[in-house]
Amino acid sequence: MNLVLQGRAIGREELAHLVQLVNGGGVSLLGPEAVRISAAEQTPLIASYCAEHALDFAWVPDDRKLADLRLIAMDMDSTLVTIESIDEMGDLLGIKENIAAVTAQAMRGEIDYAESLRRRVALLAGLEEERLEHICEERMRLSPGAERLIERCRALGIRTLLVSGGFSFFTEWLKGRLGLDAVYSNRLEIENGRLTGRVLGDIVDGEAKAARLVQENASKGISARQTLAVGDGANDIPMMAVAGVSVAFRAKPAVRDRATHALDHSGLDGVLNLYV
Repeated sequence: MNLVLQGRAIGREELAHLVQLVNGGGVSLLGPEAVRISAAEQTPLIASYCAEHALDFAWVPDDRKLADLRLIAMDMDSTLVTIESIDEMGDLLGIKENIAAVTAQAMRGEIDYAESLRRRVALLAGLEEERLEHICEERMRLSPGAERLIERCRALGIRTLLVSGGFSFFTEWLKGRLGLDAVYSNRLEIENGRLTGRVLGDIVDGEAKAARLVQENASKGISARQTLAVGDGANDIPMMAVAGVSVAFRAKPAVRDRATHALDHSGLDGVLNLYV
């Protein structure tokens, strides 16, 4: 078994202590803020140590090879980007707090996602379409490590899928900005240059996200074990359940509990360190 530790620089003495805790073998530097200890013995001491010392950890089996990874599916809001785009839309109308309150309930799994989305979009009726471009250009901040992750995926031939309960205006913009392979998200109804407060077609909720990942795999001949899913909210759990490996990225507790691994201190590119 391999133990991956990441999220900050680890000094020589601290690393030696960690190697001793797991009776580890060799140590490989994966970057300035990531190391892998091979031939490690699993122990609950690592979880408590990392929680106390602000480190992400992961037990990675020897047979999980990066060369076998063929697709990464990612959520958008608070995963690939730091914002919740619908909250920013609400801010343009002066109702960000109202929107954010419903968003938070949905992400915690307290209310049905589809209904919560309809309620939030209804509040946005009248917002000018051109102001969505302002969000892209001025407020769309990529999560740490996002660009490096996409660049490495491209270099390694790993397909990138952005699957979001957000909106196509933003996912298509990110597809062009980052060179993503495919995107899937909700479509806003727009009439006379303004949002009507309605969503076109079926809502992209958690089950729809999972179905899109399964469809993507089937169309490209990719097996579930060759996929990785990354998300932060309750509506990402179904998608994460159908992937070979799942990562809760700076996520809610309910998501962390269902994921293979959790990253709270590392950048988004840290997901690739979860492979040998």
